[in-house]
Amino acid sequence: MIDQDAIWASLPVPALVLDDSDMIVRINPAAEGFLMTSSKALIGQPVWDKLAVNAPLEEAFERARANNAPLFVNDVDVGNGERAPMQCNLQVSPLAGQAGHMLMLISPRELAGRMTQNSSVKAAAKSAIGMAEMLAHEIKNPLAGITGAAQLLSMTLSPEDLELTDLIVSESRRIVALLERVEQFGNIVAPDLKPVNLHDVLDRARRSAMLGFAAHMALVEDYDPSLPLALGDADQLLQVVLNLLKNASEAAGGKPGTIRLRTYYEQSLRVRGGDGAEKALPLQIEITDDGPGLPPEIAEDVFDPFVSGRENGTGLGLALAAKIISDHDGWISVTSVPGRTVFRISLQRAVTNR
Repeated sequence: MIDQDAIWASLPVPALVLDDSDMIVRINPAAEGFLMTSSKALIGQPVWDKLAVNAPLEEAFERARANNAPLFVNDVDVGNGERAPMQCNLQVSPLAGQAGHMLMLISPRELAGRMTQNSSVKAAAKSAIGMAEMLAHEIKNPLAGITGAAQLLSMTLSPEDLELTDLIVSESRRIVALLERVEQFGNIVAPDLKPVNLHDVLDRARRSAMLGFAAHMALVEDYDPSLPLALGDADQLLQVVLNLLKNASEAAGGKPGTIRLRTYYEQSLRVRGGDGAEKALPLQIEITDDGPGLPPEIAEDVFDPFVSGRENGTGLGLALAAKIISDHDGWISVTSVPGRTVFRISLQRAVTNR
């Protein structure tokens, strides 16, 4: 005989049973992970107090109950008020034999866009690498000649004219520095994947940031102490976190602000890679700042090379971060509104013998 409790506990997506007053009467382990709260704390609570959905669902929900009909809602942001919402599909159906009771399934998008993200990041990386090779040969050598010529000219000019040669030299050096960053984008080696304690990585990044670029910010830790080891390259992940912390501190424009470092475990997050294989990415890092948010015109393209919201930004930092996380078979995303920008990194769990 099939064990119905085992089926319920094995459902890979969050599932809730609601009574005729929309109170939670049952919840599966995947939903506990999604809402980051135990079933004991959730049962008996109004579902709309625990579930934040960016769509007016109450009326449609009641119509489905009254008509004893299923309800399907696609592509809505669902969260719990604590972490950045995830785009999900909702499926609601009357529960057979239980008058007024409804079964709700929350299906986080398997990030079909993950394949697109991976391919677009890798295509962008390939393009940037090719550009770097061309620029290195076609521009850096002439720039060196221009810089040298300007320095020679400066030896015979009056102090009034030195400003022009100094400008030539400084701008040439700035362009060379940009080209070297482009080359760096293409020279990242494959990650050396090993079991990594993400809290050690975050602590290293936090200490470095507090002693330097984020000295004016308050860095708040909100770690899940039971978080298992991740599969990753500690040095490369440190590079990503430092970049995100630097962006968050610069977003404050030199004013005091708060950056929140958070980790948690989300059992339901899975993605399908380019090879068609499904991977679980349960380990989550969130870096949240209270700055002005991303400019709307670049919000969807911030992980592309040369896209920057800063006047003098190169637009390579986030592209490099996306490439590193993609090489980890992970996922990086951002949600941003004025006063709250959240970068989220999702990684695989390391398989250990413990």
